[in-house]
Amino acid sequence: MGGGGQPLGPNMYKAALAETPKEALNWRLFLSVFCFGLMGAARGLDEGLIGTTVAQKSFVSEYGLKVAPGLSKDQLANRVGNITAMVQIGSVGGALIAFIFCDRIGRLWATRQLCIIWVIGVIIYITANGNYGQVLAGRFIMGLGIGQTTVVAPAYLAEAAPRAIRGLCICIFSGNVYLGIMLGYFANWGTSIHISDKSSLQWIDPMCMHFIFAGMIFILSFITPESPRWLVKVGRNEEAENNMSKLRKLPADHPYVRAELIDIHDQLEREQEATMGLGFFGPLKELFMIARNRYAIMLGLGCQLLGQWSGANSLTIYAPQFFSLLGKTGQSEKLLVTAVFGVVKFVSALTCAFFLVDFIGRKRSLGTGIIIQFIAVLYIAIYLTAVPAITSGHVPSTAAKHAGTGAIVMIYFSGVGWALGWNSIQYLIGAEIFPLRLRSLGTSLIMCFHFVNQYGNSKAVPLMLLEPGEGGLSPKGTFWFFAAVTLLGLAFVWFFIPETAGKSLEAMDELFELPWHIIGRKGAALTAGSGSVSEQLNVGGEKAEIVVEERVENVGKTRV
Repeated sequence: MGGGGQPLGPNMYKAALAETPKEALNWRLFLSVFCFGLMGAARGLDEGLIGTTVAQKSFVSEYGLKVAPGLSKDQLANRVGNITAMVQIGSVGGALIAFIFCDRIGRLWATRQLCIIWVIGVIIYITANGNYGQVLAGRFIMGLGIGQTTVVAPAYLAEAAPRAIRGLCICIFSGNVYLGIMLGYFANWGTSIHISDKSSLQWIDPMCMHFIFAGMIFILSFITPESPRWLVKVGRNEEAENNMSKLRKLPADHPYVRAELIDIHDQLEREQEATMGLGFFGPLKELFMIARNRYAIMLGLGCQLLGQWSGANSLTIYAPQFFSLLGKTGQSEKLLVTAVFGVVKFVSALTCAFFLVDFIGRKRSLGTGIIIQFIAVLYIAIYLTAVPAITSGHVPSTAAKHAGTGAIVMIYFSGVGWALGWNSIQYLIGAEIFPLRLRSLGTSLIMCFHFVNQYGNSKAVPLMLLEPGEGGLSPKGTFWFFAAVTLLGLAFVWFFIPETAGKSLEAMDELFELPWHIIGRKGAALTAGSGSVSEQLNVGGEKAEIVVEERVENVGKTRV
């Protein structure tokens, strides 16, 4: 699979950062990446906690989540699906309104208001005291805050990071998704052991982690600089220059800082010229009427559709149930192997962030992850087809036991593949591929589509796992479906997704203006080292610095 980036090896960091001044990697940048990267834990905590909370005996008892005379299997699946998926419904709304807050009040104030909404939702949820409707309302409001994190954080990280490590910085966000999942899994496992099954504190105590993370992000936002690119967009040029200088720890007249600012101004001016007269709905028209942007939105939506229905996210949310299918039927045992699953995903996400996405390239990393995920899901599908269903009283043969152990290992491998592939790229691609004027809107629409699919997935999977006679696909049919979608995703990646590692945000225009059928396969090679002053500066040496001088003079004249 075509790729880009640097080969792995002892000198890969040195090679990747050869053109980046050492001052650009400084404490202020790290603080900014930490603050916005930490937002990934918002949805991670919810996915890790809710997946294991609905299996906690105290929660099951409090909200009647078991088959009873007045509750059939189908009705129970719907009830569990509603509780689980309500954050996704709220997140659809959160993702839609995020671009308004991002563009109107900036990345920092958007962060502060989403933290407040998030906390209000958690309070409503944990004080429900057996009220099913209040649980749904609280989780919906949580979603309004959590859904915004997937737009605000990747947009800020893409705009603040040096282009050589942009993938790493955005993948810190996706890595923190798994930090949240891992902490959620272990917290519920711990309370299942140490707090009585008859106490609601068994599931409420772990929820308090939401307050810790929301509070940390809210406080850190007051010592983090606003995005220079957003400041340029709203005409606060002097402040943008100061913030870019702070983030790079370089003087404002340094060629590296000046080149970035020139590219931002140039792109914004080109966009304004191209969009004159489009009126109030201009950005939306641009997104779907201009071929360059239409390809980008198709790419983002395609990634979300194929990623969500590949099954990996279902395995995260319903991990205890899936482990039960494969023979782990004890309550504590299910929660423990689920917690280990969270560790595997977290380590894999960090591996992708620090060693793959900026060094072997986005496309190779994604392709590798999808192949691992496909092999794992295919094995589980074959296992569930060949081996009878496992129940608490069933004693499997030795061969079936070994095959079952292999299936459990494959669930872990599917997590590795997902963390290396779709999970990291789904945030990274959306934040990179849109021009400045459309970045918030494009990312909002993509993440809205993400949560619509995640909601559908959360609702569908419990029903898909039912036997055909009960209206489902059966466990084996569900995994065959996941395998087919994963294979389709691999073909989509090969043909449509371009390599963007090492390209500046402003240089994406040239890449996406190529004919649609060669962008994914040959776009990176055809546009290497062109498209922006910052890229020319990296490959052109002294000649490029002369270009910078000329462009500075032109920008100065434009401002006058």
